[in-house]
Amino acid sequence: MKPVDQYFFDQKEPFQSIMLYVRHLILSTLPEIEERYSYRIPFYNIGKKPMVYLNILKGKDYVDVAFVQGIFLEKEFPVLKNGNKRKQVRSIQLRTLEDLDHDNFVKLLYAASKSLSETKRAWFIS
Repeated sequence: MKPVDQYFFDQKEPFQSIMLYVRHLILSTLPEIEERYSYRIPFYNIGKKPMVYLNILKGKDYVDVAFVQGIFLEKEFPVLKNGNKRKQVRSIQLRTLEDLDHDNFVKLLYAASKSLSETKRAWFIS
């Protein structure tokens, strides 16, 4: 079993179902995306640039769907939050599957992909 598959398999419910659904949406919406296992969590990259990752933050009761260049998307997609005082990453916090607006999330994926393709680097922390 691949490490990324093992990661999902090891999650408790409802996190496992939420993460598997989000994974499916990402992979089916953006066929060019590559799933990788980095820093012990699933990352979704376009080329070598990370676009989004899934995580369960220690002590939190939600799945953190984090967009690497989320700072550029937060005005158009107010669902993106800066819950951990991060410089450029913004995320959606999902406690249940019902918390995810499917259509808006697909639009967000396309916007994130476009934004990432227009920049030279994914991480540009200053």
